[in-house]
Amino acid sequence: MSMSFSGQVALVTGAAAGIGRATAQAFAAEGLNVVVSDVDAAGGEATVELIRQAGGEATFVRCDVSKDADVQALMAATVAAYGRLDYAFNNAGIEIEKGKLNEGSEAEFDAIMGVNVKGVWLCMKYQLPLLLAQGGGAIVNTASIAGLGAAPKMSIYSASKHAVIGLTKSAAIEFAKKKIRVNAICPAVIDTDMFRRAYEADPKKGEFVAGMHPVGRIGRVEEIAAAVMYLCCDAAAFTTGQALAIDGGVTAM
Repeated sequence: MSMSFSGQVALVTGAAAGIGRATAQAFAAEGLNVVVSDVDAAGGEATVELIRQAGGEATFVRCDVSKDADVQALMAATVAAYGRLDYAFNNAGIEIEKGKLNEGSEAEFDAIMGVNVKGVWLCMKYQLPLLLAQGGGAIVNTASIAGLGAAPKMSIYSASKHAVIGLTKSAAIEFAKKKIRVNAICPAVIDTDMFRRAYEADPKKGEFVAGMHPVGRIGRVEEIAAAVMYLCCDAAAFTTGQALAIDGGVTAM
């Protein structure tokens, strides 16, 4: 698999922990300069430090992806730091629902849609001109298996991830002839700090969730990072507009 990334620039949102951190580290390990972004400054700076300790190059830029001015400033900071943008992983997202559709609040709806949908739209809106200036590149957006089917008690979140896939497919077709590829990843349950916090108090529930996956376990952040790297590399040059399920077989059931 061709991984000719050296000297290029990648941007990762939601990079303070979990999938975003692992992917930022993976990009850096391949020789890319990485812009690490998140609303969590402490976590983002920690990601940068981990990359630098491993011999990579990264810089942190705080950004609330639901705010137009923040996203514009993030792109400006990327160009100021490294002069270009080649790859973007729009991974920032939130999940705050706890009940059925009729139990959700307007505030929950606005918050989830603001980050998960508007955030991805804004990021692509301001990333695409930078990629066009470079003569091409790749964008990967984080959706979810909840964007491929029903997600009971997560209806707003599910709707937001369906929307991410819609944005992904539309952008992919709009820019297909400009050598810009746009794909989405759709993870199932992944072993992150968020997951561990949710299930440490109830290990049996954690075991139940793991058992829902045909492979008998939840996913690892490194496995998601590897998929993002593939979708950005030259080996995926004929792949665009796709929503790749990385789910241990869940959606095949």
